[in-house]
Amino acid sequence: MNENLINKFTDYLRFEKKYSENTISSYKRDLSKVDKYIKKNFKTLSKNDIQAYIQYISKEENSSSVSRNISTLKSFYKFLEINKYCKNNPIFTITNPKKRQKLPKVLSEEEVNKLLDINLNTDYDYRNKAMLELMYSSGLRVSELINLNVNDIDLMNSTVRIFGKGSKERIVPLNNYASEALKNYILYHRATLFKHGENNYLFLNNHGNKMTRQGFFKILKKIALENNIKTDFSPHTLRHSFATHLLKYGADLRSIQELLGHSDISTTQIYTHITSERLQKNYEEFHPHGK
Repeated sequence: MNENLINKFTDYLRFEKKYSENTISSYKRDLSKVDKYIKKNFKTLSKNDIQAYIQYISKEENSSSVSRNISTLKSFYKFLEINKYCKNNPIFTITNPKKRQKLPKVLSEEEVNKLLDINLNTDYDYRNKAMLELMYSSGLRVSELINLNVNDIDLMNSTVRIFGKGSKERIVPLNNYASEALKNYILYHRATLFKHGENNYLFLNNHGNKMTRQGFFKILKKIALENNIKTDFSPHTLRHSFATHLLKYGADLRSIQELLGHSDISTTQIYTHITSERLQKNYEEFHPHGK
């Protein structure tokens, strides 16, 4: 019974909400974990059942993970109520645990320049150069990058069309470095990466298929190692660096919000905290009375 309800919910997320498969998988994992622990019909769960489960996962997971699980359950039970699958909402009055907002990691401009300084010897080098220049030029999420099609790039107008969370479309400009890297890759190197016939994905892996998140992360780590970048970072760090560096050089918060595809400007405001923190560190380091 519970598996059937979960499947109905994930179908709703897929076909009506237009969520990505990664997001849907995350929801499904959370609900399957609840099902495995409580072992009762979701339609009859009580508030005490939910609280017992939250107490259980709180011992093993951090506050962000607990909050995500609660949000999953709230979305799930809202769906069940709307569709008359259940009358009782056991999580309606349960609140998320308070958590300290963690500032995202950001690469310095020097580190970004090192990362983008790729020796162009092979077709794969040109692909890697195009991927990283695009990420830093336009602040894409990794999922957005790997799902791009060739026709999403407009070299004539130097823009990229991105389908973000919830399939929301946005048009983001490309800087000259990204435009040149993409032009070289698309016109002279991409076709050589096909192995089993053509496809429309912009970035291809070593098998001629769509680049994966894991594949991109491996490439990023390899380039960072080759360029002696010591900072531990993830693909999303490039997105954070893009936004922070824009803010540093005077871009307004609303523009950055549009470029990143944030639905709420409060999400974008995290970057003001990063720049303020760095400003404080610079003051303490370089002002004669700073310490």
